[in-house]
Amino acid sequence: MGDIEPEIRAAKQALELLRIEREQLAAEAEDYARARAQTESAIQDLEQGRSSGRDSITELRRTVDSLARDIRTRENELLRVESQYTKALAVETKLREQFEVADQQRKSLLQKQGRSSHFGNKAQRDAWLANEIAQLGESIQQQRVQYEAAEKEHADLQARLVIISQSIAETRARADNSVQLSAEMQAREIQLKEDKDAKISQRKGLWRKEARFETENSDLREELKRAERAIGSTVDRSTSEGLQALSAIRDELGLSGIYGPLFELFEVDETYRTCVETIAGASLFHIVVDTDETATKVLNELNRQKLGRLTFMPLNRLHPSPATYPGASDAIPMIERLRFNRRYQRAFQQIFGKTIICPSLDVGGNYARSLGLTAVTLEGDKVDRRGELMGGFVSRKGSRLEAAKALVQARARVQVAE
Repeated sequence: MGDIEPEIRAAKQALELLRIEREQLAAEAEDYARARAQTESAIQDLEQGRSSGRDSITELRRTVDSLARDIRTRENELLRVESQYTKALAVETKLREQFEVADQQRKSLLQKQGRSSHFGNKAQRDAWLANEIAQLGESIQQQRVQYEAAEKEHADLQARLVIISQSIAETRARADNSVQLSAEMQAREIQLKEDKDAKISQRKGLWRKEARFETENSDLREELKRAERAIGSTVDRSTSEGLQALSAIRDELGLSGIYGPLFELFEVDETYRTCVETIAGASLFHIVVDTDETATKVLNELNRQKLGRLTFMPLNRLHPSPATYPGASDAIPMIERLRFNRRYQRAFQQIFGKTIICPSLDVGGNYARSLGLTAVTLEGDKVDRRGELMGGFVSRKGSRLEAAKALVQARARVQVAE
């Protein structure tokens, strides 16, 4: 028994040291739990904002790595202490049991040896035994309470150990997620920078393209102005002003029945341009409209704004009489050499319906007198049914159709450019 008591004291001392160390580790675990909470908060901020910058991400990564290393160290220490604590507890329990058995044997021998000398009679012995039984009961009760308290403490430590282990696992998962998030953000940053560089390059290209278009558009508008001036030089001032105002009035009044000047509504080959222009004369600038109501609206607006004068050809009011053409190869109806939309048939019939193209005035004069027509040569010389002749040199420099063709082409190019 003398050999067991030192072992019991040593076991108790080792057990107490392990208990203290375990409590210290538990306290450190709580500190790491708080650190984990702070790390989670930082991670949440990063996930929600994602705008703290690369320095914050790097600092968070260092914190997570340091915390992970400390967690692994404390896990190993907890495992080691738990193992030592379990072994020491088993040794202490075994020694305690051995001590109790030896002590019980000692007490039994002492009782047997000195029982007769201790008690004067049976009543004294019974009283002493009753007192011993009561003390033993109290001792057993105290030991039971201590045992239950120790068991409860052990269970609490086990539960805390489970919670700490779970917290460590969650923190490690959070750390891994933050590292992955950091990598994704860096990749996204690189991609956005590449996209930005591409957009900047694209924008520069568009600027250059826009500048080129602006230059081309400016040149085309200047060309259009020259064409409009050229047209204006072939007519009187009031007609020129009216032609320039026509488009604005059409848009302002929302009139879809304004078809435009006659020269814009047809095409003719170069061969017949001179003779066509001779016959049409100022009629090239007459405005073709659908009804006389439309013409009246435009005229009222021209008068109100004092924007010049125009002559209109309302299709609903035009009723040209049919012409009789000679069935000969030396007399070509002029209207057959014009290309136009059949919607404007009445307007072109009104101007060109009674004109034929002949190789000479002699041939044309015969047809003119016999059929009541106007005959014209390719050079622009003409003779009417009354026998009146008109001719001479025609300069191409001041050609109205040439100017009209240039104007139509300039408008088309400006529209395409815009």
